Amino acid sequence: MRKRARSLKWRLVWRLVWRLIILQALVLSALVIGLVTVVLQANIPGKIMDGGAAEIVAKAISRDAAGDLVLDHSADLTWLTTEAPDFWFMVVDDRGKTLAHGNIPPAFRRMAEDLERFSYGEIRGAAGDEKLSGVIRSYQTKVGPLNVLAGAGRMLSTPFVIMVLSQILIVPLFLLLALVTLIAIPVIVSRAFAGMKEIASEAERIDIDRRGTRLSAENVPAEVVPLVKAVNEALNRLDEGYGRHKRFLADAAHELRTPIAILQTRLEDLASGPDQGRLLADVARLSIMAEQLLDLQRLDQQPRQMVPVDLNAMGLAVTADLAPLAIAAGYQLSFEAGKEPVVVAGDQASLQRAVINLVQNAIEHAGGQGTITVVVERDGSIEVRDEGPGVPSEHREQVFAPFYRLQSRDHGAGLGLHLVQEVVQRHEGHVSIVDAPRGGACFRVSLPLLQAA
Repeated sequence: MRKRARSLKWRLVWRLVWRLIILQALVLSALVIGLVTVVLQANIPGKIMDGGAAEIVAKAISRDAAGDLVLDHSADLTWLTTEAPDFWFMVVDDRGKTLAHGNIPPAFRRMAEDLERFSYGEIRGAAGDEKLSGVIRSYQTKVGPLNVLAGAGRMLSTPFVIMVLSQILIVPLFLLLALVTLIAIPVIVSRAFAGMKEIASEAERIDIDRRGTRLSAENVPAEVVPLVKAVNEALNRLDEGYGRHKRFLADAAHELRTPIAILQTRLEDLASGPDQGRLLADVARLSIMAEQLLDLQRLDQQPRQMVPVDLNAMGLAVTADLAPLAIAAGYQLSFEAGKEPVVVAGDQASLQRAVINLVQNAIEHAGGQGTITVVVERDGSIEVRDEGPGVPSEHREQVFAPFYRLQSRDHGAGLGLHLVQEVVQRHEGHVSIVDAPRGGACFRVSLPLLQAA
């Protein structure tokens, strides 16, 4: 079983995404390490007091009936005093009422008297004296505005605090950068590969019947440009080779016409007999092959002259012209059509040649008996039906390939049906094979109707 090709686009996307995310993580980690290193080398104390102690105090303050500040021994405050037995604080409200707890160092008593004049502060003792570390905070509480001065609380390592604060900022930043990367990288890569989709669409439109199509090297990555140029050069070589092939077939067919005509004339002068009949039939097939090759060449060289073509009139003319040939081969030939004209835009000569080839194909392969029917439908389709063995479903697409024959003993060259397909495609139509109503093959040519002006 053939393995499914891996997508270069998504491989590139995921490689870029995870590498960029790793790079971002390394850069942010280096930033944190650098910040901690700067702190350690700067003149910053190794420990600072936990500012959360002031908030615990503020939440534990309430008022009594007289409006004075009182302390509620909350669970957090109890835990704090247990962790730091020397913890002290001073609280003042907007009315000038105060509340103190613990042994306030003399250095802080003057500050405590003017506490309402401060709203925020970090106090550190000289030479790292932890007993002289404190904080000042302002809070809006249930009892109103409070200013809190607290000291001798739980001490925190300065690098640890910086690390925690850095993580609080850096982790969301990292997640945001990772999210942006996951969104932006696929968009950027998709835009870079947009040119690849364009040349893929152009490559899908390459067709042997529309030669000269080339891939555009614009809007594609520079690394892909040499591949595009190589493909275009290969297409040039293919077009040149195809052109030489077509010219050779046309020249060969043209050069064969005179010898075939001379040979036919000399055979006609021979005494009548079975051998003469077989030889004349073989020469007739050679003549038909040469004419079909020339018809294919004319389709490529001559501009199409689109004129209104009545399929009813054309089908009737073909039926009348080929009736003697069909009857001689053992068939009955009939024509069915409506009374109203069925008009398409097309080249009269090439369309007529296509229908002739379909009838001749039926005469050749329908077994020499039964009825061959030419039917024109109102929707712009022509059907040629026979009552022969039909065409197996697995061969119905292949029979339109040039020089393809169902059986090696077939007398035809395998060009007639190919010529039909070429003509129909040039008229933006479609040819297909279905089962005939009475058995046998039914070749259906569908053409777009001429729109009334």
